[in-house]
Amino acid sequence: MWLFLKESSVYAVCMNGFGIQGQSWYLSPWFIAAMVALLAAVCIAGVLAYRAGKRRGLLEAQLAERDRMDLARKDAVERSRSVLSGQLSEQIAPWLPDFPVNPSDARFIGKPIDFVAFCGADEGSVGEIVFIEVKTGRSSLSTIERSVRDAVVQGKVRWVEYRIE
Repeated sequence: MWLFLKESSVYAVCMNGFGIQGQSWYLSPWFIAAMVALLAAVCIAGVLAYRAGKRRGLLEAQLAERDRMDLARKDAVERSRSVLSGQLSEQIAPWLPDFPVNPSDARFIGKPIDFVAFCGADEGSVGEIVFIEVKTGRSSLSTIERSVRDAVVQGKVRWVEYRIE
Protein backbone atom coordinates (compact mmCIF):
# COMPACT_ATOMS: atom_id res chain seq x y z
CA MET A 1 0.00 0.00 0.00
CA TRP A 2 2.13 2.76 -1.29
CA LEU A 3 -0.67 5.26 -0.85
CA PHE A 4 -0.24 5.36 2.92
CA LEU A 5 2.81 6.42 4.85
CA LYS A 6 4.64 3.65 6.67
CA GLU A 7 4.37 5.54 9.94
CA SER A 8 0.63 5.68 9.55
CA SER A 9 0.45 1.93 8.96
CA VAL A 10 2.62 1.28 12.02
CA TYR A 11 0.40 3.56 14.06
CA ALA A 12 -2.70 1.60 12.97
CA VAL A 13 -1.08 -1.75 13.88
CA CYS A 14 -0.08 -0.43 17.30
CA MET A 15 -3.55 0.88 18.00
CA ASN A 16 -5.08 -2.45 17.02
CA GLY A 17 -2.67 -4.18 19.34
CA PHE A 18 -4.10 -2.20 22.29
CA GLY A 19 -7.64 -3.04 21.23
CA ILE A 20 -8.38 0.37 19.78
CA GLN A 21 -10.24 0.07 16.53
CA GLY A 22 -9.42 2.81 14.06
CA GLN A 23 -7.91 3.40 10.76
CA SER A 24 -5.83 6.23 9.65
CA TRP A 25 -6.57 7.66 6.23
CA TYR A 26 -3.59 9.85 6.14
CA LEU A 27 -2.77 10.22 2.44
CA SER A 28 0.68 10.75 1.10
CA PRO A 29 1.52 14.33 0.04
CA TRP A 30 2.61 12.91 -3.30
CA PHE A 31 -0.79 11.32 -3.80
CA ILE A 32 -2.56 14.59 -2.96
CA ALA A 33 -0.26 16.50 -5.31
CA ALA A 34 -0.91 13.96 -8.06
CA MET A 35 -4.70 14.24 -7.56
CA VAL A 36 -4.58 18.05 -7.61
CA ALA A 37 -2.42 17.95 -10.75
CA LEU A 38 -4.86 15.49 -12.36
CA LEU A 39 -7.84 17.65 -11.44
CA ALA A 40 -6.08 20.73 -12.81
CA ALA A 41 -5.24 18.87 -16.03
CA VAL A 42 -8.87 17.76 -16.42
CA CYS A 43 -10.09 21.34 -15.85
CA ILE A 44 -7.58 22.75 -18.33
CA ALA A 45 -8.47 20.07 -20.88
CA GLY A 46 -12.17 20.86 -20.41
CA VAL A 47 -11.61 24.58 -20.95
CA LEU A 48 -9.47 23.92 -24.03
CA ALA A 49 -12.04 21.48 -25.43
CA TYR A 50 -14.82 24.03 -24.83
CA ARG A 51 -12.88 26.77 -26.60
CA ALA A 52 -11.96 24.47 -29.49
CA GLY A 53 -15.59 23.38 -29.86
CA LYS A 54 -16.80 26.96 -29.74
CA ARG A 55 -14.27 28.01 -32.37
CA ARG A 56 -15.17 25.06 -34.59
CA GLY A 57 -18.85 25.87 -34.25
CA LEU A 58 -18.16 29.49 -35.16
CA LEU A 59 -16.13 28.45 -38.21
CA GLU A 60 -18.85 26.02 -39.32
CA ALA A 61 -21.47 28.75 -38.88
CA GLN A 62 -19.37 31.15 -40.97
CA LEU A 63 -18.98 28.55 -43.71
CA ALA A 64 -22.70 27.83 -43.67
CA GLU A 65 -23.41 31.58 -43.83
CA ARG A 66 -21.04 31.90 -46.79
CA ASP A 67 -22.84 29.04 -48.54
CA ARG A 68 -26.23 30.66 -47.86
CA MET A 69 -24.94 33.99 -49.16
CA ASP A 70 -23.57 32.36 -52.31
CA LEU A 71 -26.92 30.66 -52.93
CA ALA A 72 -28.78 33.90 -52.25
CA ARG A 73 -26.53 35.78 -54.70
CA LYS A 74 -27.03 33.15 -57.39
CA ASP A 75 -30.78 33.23 -56.80
CA ALA A 76 -30.82 37.03 -56.98
CA VAL A 77 -28.88 36.98 -60.26
CA GLU A 78 -31.24 34.38 -61.74
CA ARG A 79 -34.31 36.37 -60.65
CA SER A 80 -32.81 39.56 -62.02
CA ARG A 81 -32.16 37.87 -65.35
CA SER A 82 -35.70 36.53 -65.39
CA VAL A 83 -37.15 39.96 -64.66
CA LEU A 84 -34.99 41.64 -67.29
CA SER A 85 -35.78 39.03 -69.93
CA GLY A 86 -39.47 39.33 -69.04
CA GLN A 87 -39.35 43.11 -69.39
CA LEU A 88 -37.57 42.81 -72.72
CA SER A 89 -40.11 40.23 -73.87
CA GLU A 90 -42.95 42.58 -72.89
CA GLN A 91 -41.46 45.38 -74.99
CA ILE A 92 -40.92 43.30 -78.13
CA ALA A 93 -44.03 41.09 -77.76
CA PRO A 94 -46.20 43.03 -80.24
CA TRP A 95 -43.72 42.27 -83.04
CA LEU A 96 -43.43 38.57 -82.26
CA PRO A 97 -45.46 36.00 -84.18
CA ASP A 98 -48.92 35.11 -82.83
CA PHE A 99 -49.42 38.41 -80.96
CA PRO A 100 -53.21 38.59 -80.65
CA VAL A 101 -53.68 42.11 -82.12
CA ASN A 102 -52.15 44.48 -84.64
CA PRO A 103 -48.94 45.88 -83.04
CA SER A 104 -49.81 49.43 -84.07
CA ASP A 105 -53.09 49.19 -82.08
CA ALA A 106 -51.32 48.09 -78.85
CA ARG A 107 -50.27 50.60 -76.21
CA PHE A 108 -47.76 49.58 -73.57
CA ILE A 109 -48.84 50.39 -70.00
CA GLY A 110 -46.58 48.14 -67.93
CA LYS A 111 -48.46 48.16 -64.63
CA PRO A 112 -50.82 46.57 -63.65
CA ILE A 113 -51.11 45.03 -67.13
CA ASP A 114 -48.73 45.19 -70.06
CA PHE A 115 -50.84 46.35 -73.01
CA VAL A 116 -54.20 47.79 -73.91
CA ALA A 117 -55.01 47.28 -77.57
CA PHE A 118 -57.56 49.40 -79.38
CA CYS A 119 -58.32 47.03 -82.23
CA GLY A 120 -59.13 48.90 -85.42
CA ALA A 121 -57.70 52.23 -84.28
CA ASP A 122 -55.13 52.04 -87.06
CA GLU A 123 -57.99 51.91 -89.61
CA GLY A 124 -59.90 54.72 -87.90
CA SER A 125 -62.61 52.93 -85.85
CA VAL A 126 -62.13 50.94 -82.65
CA GLY A 127 -64.11 47.72 -82.72
CA GLU A 128 -62.73 46.09 -79.59
CA ILE A 129 -60.57 46.91 -76.61
CA VAL A 130 -58.23 44.11 -75.49
CA PHE A 131 -56.22 43.95 -72.26
CA ILE A 132 -53.02 41.94 -72.76
CA GLU A 133 -50.65 40.57 -70.12
CA VAL A 134 -47.39 39.12 -71.44
CA LYS A 135 -45.85 36.22 -69.49
CA THR A 136 -42.67 34.23 -70.03
CA GLY A 137 -41.63 30.81 -68.80
CA ARG A 138 -43.52 29.52 -65.79
CA SER A 139 -44.54 32.93 -64.45
CA SER A 140 -48.12 33.37 -63.32
CA LEU A 141 -50.49 36.27 -62.85
CA SER A 142 -49.98 38.42 -59.79
CA THR A 143 -52.89 39.15 -57.46
CA ILE A 144 -53.51 42.56 -59.04
CA GLU A 145 -53.29 41.10 -62.57
CA ARG A 146 -55.85 38.44 -61.64
CA SER A 147 -58.16 41.10 -60.23
CA VAL A 148 -57.92 43.15 -63.48
CA ARG A 149 -58.65 40.00 -65.50
CA ASP A 150 -61.67 39.17 -63.33
CA ALA A 151 -63.04 42.73 -63.58
CA VAL A 152 -62.78 42.68 -67.36
CA VAL A 153 -64.32 39.20 -67.65
CA GLN A 154 -67.22 40.24 -65.37
CA GLY A 155 -67.84 43.33 -67.50
CA LYS A 156 -66.90 45.77 -64.74
CA VAL A 157 -65.49 48.22 -67.27
CA ARG A 158 -66.86 51.72 -67.86
CA TRP A 159 -66.22 54.88 -69.79
CA VAL A 160 -65.56 58.21 -68.05
CA GLU A 161 -65.07 61.52 -69.81
CA TYR A 162 -63.19 63.94 -67.59
CA ARG A 163 -63.11 67.56 -68.74
CA ILE A 164 -60.85 70.27 -67.43
CA GLU A 165 -61.90 73.83 -68.20
